[in-house]
Amino acid sequence: MLNYSISEENYLKAIYHLQKTDGTVSTNELAKELNTKPASITDMMKKLKAKKLLNYQPYRGFRLNAYGTKVALTIIRRHRLWEFFLAQKLKFSWDEVHEVAEELEHVSNKKLIDRLDEFLGFPRVDPHGDPIPDVNGKIEVSKKINITELPLHTAGTVASISDQSSEILELLEHRNITIGTKIEVNKKFEFDNSMEIKIGRQAAFTISEQLAKNIFVDHAK
Repeated sequence: MLNYSISEENYLKAIYHLQKTDGTVSTNELAKELNTKPASITDMMKKLKAKKLLNYQPYRGFRLNAYGTKVALTIIRRHRLWEFFLAQKLKFSWDEVHEVAEELEHVSNKKLIDRLDEFLGFPRVDPHGDPIPDVNGKIEVSKKINITELPLHTAGTVASISDQSSEILELLEHRNITIGTKIEVNKKFEFDNSMEIKIGRQAAFTISEQLAKNIFVDHAK
């Protein structure tokens, strides 16, 4: 696999995440995601197309081809392995690891990353519950539901957080909610769609709909 610039890798990763939900990605979508001008996006799309990483037609959007997807998953694998390392071995909090991993993900030495994976015991998910692609780029996807769909008085285990901004993660940590936390929904309030939840022996407390929509749980029916 060829080496790519930091900018090219950031573009590939951003396109991968956007196309998972939208299919074909538009110039404006990517410009907003990367906080840059549409003209810069157009220039980069031409470069990535020339390197045979994506399918691109002006004014019709673009998406990664099979090879581009493979490269993007390699970058994501590096990022999530570094997040796991930072959290588990260096004891960074889960709201700190992303920014540091953004820098470390561009260290592309395959032997180093494979050794890191082995050293960590081949983890399947990162500190936020996102699946870590294996050495072949395969991702193990578990069945999860949003906590708003969890039936009342039924336990679920926190499996992932969709919004991983430091503000959300700080709030969750303050509430003692992390990956692996067992949660039970006591009551749902129709007025503002907030809900009362219970965690272990803690007193029940209320969380907002905005926060709840970011919490996904494993739920054995």
